[in-house]
Amino acid sequence: MDITGILRGIIGIVGLIGIAVLFSNNRGKIDWALVIKGLLFQIILAVVILKVPFVYEVFKIIADFFVKILDFTEAGANFVFGDWPADAWIQDTDFSQNPPAQVPYKLGYMFAFKVLPTIVFYAALSSVLYYLGILQKIIFVFAWVMSKIMRLSGAESIAAAANVFIGQTEAPLIIRPYLDKMTKSEIMCLMTGGMATIAGSVFAAFVGFLGGSDPEMQRFYATHLLTASIVSAPAAIVAAKILFPENDPDNVNRSLEVPKEQIGVNVLDAISKGTTDGLKLAVNVAAMLLVFIAFVAMFNYALSVIGSWTGLNETIVSSTGGRFTGLSLEYVLGLLFAPIAWLLGTPTQDLLLMGQLLGKKTVVNEFVAYIDLGAIKDNPKLAFSEKSILIATYALCGFSNFSSIGIQIGGIGAIAPSQRATLASLGIKSLIGGTIACFLTATIAGILA
Repeated sequence: MDITGILRGIIGIVGLIGIAVLFSNNRGKIDWALVIKGLLFQIILAVVILKVPFVYEVFKIIADFFVKILDFTEAGANFVFGDWPADAWIQDTDFSQNPPAQVPYKLGYMFAFKVLPTIVFYAALSSVLYYLGILQKIIFVFAWVMSKIMRLSGAESIAAAANVFIGQTEAPLIIRPYLDKMTKSEIMCLMTGGMATIAGSVFAAFVGFLGGSDPEMQRFYATHLLTASIVSAPAAIVAAKILFPENDPDNVNRSLEVPKEQIGVNVLDAISKGTTDGLKLAVNVAAMLLVFIAFVAMFNYALSVIGSWTGLNETIVSSTGGRFTGLSLEYVLGLLFAPIAWLLGTPTQDLLLMGQLLGKKTVVNEFVAYIDLGAIKDNPKLAFSEKSILIATYALCGFSNFSSIGIQIGGIGAIAPSQRATLASLGIKSLIGGTIACFLTATIAGILA
């Protein structure tokens, strides 16, 4: 057992909790019993899932389901787009380039014909599962467990459980009847949970994205991404309840009931509606990535010119051993987030690269950060350690970025207009909470690695 790694992890957990306390709006009202129970629940979940062989095998079976989704999606994509050769996305790559400038596969093929179709298919599948009532039952079980352990309100428990399986704008639909009467602390919990987890549709996409065409690697990443999303649910509650404690916890509504609302009039209608929603999400993701990656390229060009004029490019190449090719947004973010990367337990030699990933995820979004992770982990010249890859997989697994603030205000505000002002006032706090939750999960994963 790595004692140093455990000590680093403990320091990281205490440090992240300390940051949350620093930003709390009412430190005197923090329910430390809830915080401690939530942290213990999170740690126990991670240990049971990752270290108990029987449970880990069960999660691998669930992970196989998501791997199969990729196969099912590919069958449909092959019919629509044509059958591409198995090695079409692995070609000769110029590894001398900085990772964000060149990724080690034909990203156009991978993204257009594997990632986007997976988002559409999973959205349709989720719609069918919801119509049949299966998803609601799974959500209820998770919600019941969290409500009993942490004494949450019914709305908080259901929303936290729903965020594990569906997106940050879809989960509030499950608690639509509660929204107008929810307290600010409950809204904070809802928003933070949405920031700290990922939707099932992009979950399946990330599995294909990180695992490539290797079924074993797909299963590996599916297992860890599933664990990350589940373990981050109680972490989000802990962060939210520190940042915005409940003023009158004895008077919250603790009734636990998942509304019976259905999607569509029959299964075919549910498939149709799910497909339409998935298509909207896929187009939105594609457009968002196009714009953000273009902006990153523009910033990097400007910074590279500055670095050339000032001689910083050569200094950076020399000081990083060639891991960075000059002054860039990635290098700047790496410097800014390197202390956080240390808190997560990242090996010293990987701090700048990890900082780059954490910064990209927060400032841009998790898709762009996972693109960088895919490039870094497959680049032998960067020698990114296996422990760092695992920590990054967990740390990036969440929607906590600035664009999500607007998404939540628009999405949740549309179904609960009376809460729009509250949503806007809690936007930055929920981003901080979601980020802390993801990082707590990553820290625990680093201890167990």
